[in-house]
Amino acid sequence: MSTELTPISKGLAAFSRAGAQPFFLPLQFQVPLPNWIAVDNIPNIYHLVELKDTYHRYVLMLVTKGSWRILQVNLGAVTATMWEERPELRDRVGSEWSKVHFQRHRQERTRKFLRDAIVVLDQLMSAGGYTHLILAGPPAMTAQVRNHLPKHLQSQLTDTVTASSATRLSDVVEATLSAFIEAEEQESRTIVGNLVHQLRTGGLAVVGTGPSFRALCRGRVDVLVMSKEYDPGPGWSCDRCGSIGVESEVPDACPHCKAQEFGRFNTKERMVQKAEALDCTIEIVSQSDELSHLGGVGCLVSYHLPDEYL
Repeated sequence: MSTELTPISKGLAAFSRAGAQPFFLPLQFQVPLPNWIAVDNIPNIYHLVELKDTYHRYVLMLVTKGSWRILQVNLGAVTATMWEERPELRDRVGSEWSKVHFQRHRQERTRKFLRDAIVVLDQLMSAGGYTHLILAGPPAMTAQVRNHLPKHLQSQLTDTVTASSATRLSDVVEATLSAFIEAEEQESRTIVGNLVHQLRTGGLAVVGTGPSFRALCRGRVDVLVMSKEYDPGPGWSCDRCGSIGVESEVPDACPHCKAQEFGRFNTKERMVQKAEALDCTIEIVSQSDELSHLGGVGCLVSYHLPDEYL
């Protein structure tokens, strides 16, 4: 931390293990992480999952009179850049061209410049599976871009930010983060609404710690929806038969094999790990009374089994 932490880093996660198979993995981010330490036999990843959900990928198109750049932003940092400098027009006014001719040519070049930029933008959004787009630049230029965007890109446009060619790239990215976070929070509220609707209509949803944990263990979860404040407490597992409990205190004896030796685990962390292993969507939700009233956690599932309602 004293020698390799970069000046622009605002968050650090380090995974370390000694022993016969030592392991060390430091990760730096340009967005903050909470102060946290955990000692466990498997990595604790909840805060990284929350970071990914809050500051996930989006495309930033920065356009000025002199150039355009398309930036892929992930976890608050520019991870890839495509750019094309706009060639300047030679000063032909008063010699080869009239002023009117020059202005018309310049307008046509600007339109072509924007059309070419939007073609590249469309290809990048499609190939990368991006669903959010933010424009940045002088208002006159961003307005032209918006007018030229096809409908499917207009539907993915999250916000427009004012910037100039002199604005630092880091400042532009920071200015777009708040707009992206607000869009993510709106998506979270939409997903909670879908979860509640599915639950009320007998659809494909379960809520609460026990049903959600069982659905994750059985591999049928499409979306895990979890409140930031969700804290189910520790779970337990029987050292002999592997039985697991997440809704009760550690019993005096295992209800299945009567053994009396148990391990403890972080239920919230284990649920996130299982969801990551399934590669399903994880939605971390801020300030949702509806989700809190349902126990703080729920899942959109592929299909039901009878005991998921127990």
